[in-house]
Amino acid sequence: MQNIAIFASYNGTALDSISKAINNGELNLNISLIISNNSNAKVLEKAKKLDIPSFVINDSLFDDVNNEIFNILNDYDCKYIFLAGYMKKISENLANEFTVINSHPALLPKYGGKGMYGRKVHEAIIENNEKESGVTVHMVNENYDEGTIILQNTLKLDNNETVDSLENKIKSLEQSTIIEALQICLK
Repeated sequence: MQNIAIFASYNGTALDSISKAINNGELNLNISLIISNNSNAKVLEKAKKLDIPSFVINDSLFDDVNNEIFNILNDYDCKYIFLAGYMKKISENLANEFTVINSHPALLPKYGGKGMYGRKVHEAIIENNEKESGVTVHMVNENYDEGTIILQNTLKLDNNETVDSLENKIKSLEQSTIIEALQICLK
């Protein structure tokens, strides 16, 4: 069984679906730790409830954040990192040394890059009158949203789609897409 670390800045919603898939036998993974850059992140509460070690690592606590993260990942024998709404750029060193996976709430390469996350993505999709959107799970490299695509799942937008309705649809689609993509990575 491989160890995975979950990185999240806020809620870490993907932790819920990954944990459930592990418990249901859908994923042969062990969530060995949670890392957040935000000491108030709700994902830290989830980690505590699930009895998963968690760490807050940010510039105000550590001089060399990347080195600290690198050492902790090695201490916990992690092979995989899943970015569950982690709002910091991953260093090239981490991207090269670990299998880093991200979920993006659009069909990359469209609506990706620096500053394109969460509601901002959905707002741009609605503003541009797109007919479809979806979820992309991809490998992470040194550039925002440019890593190799593992899996994309698509959905059609309704004529009266709003940012809120699209966000809800994408969040739902994202949960199953993440599990499917992790299953692909583990083969």
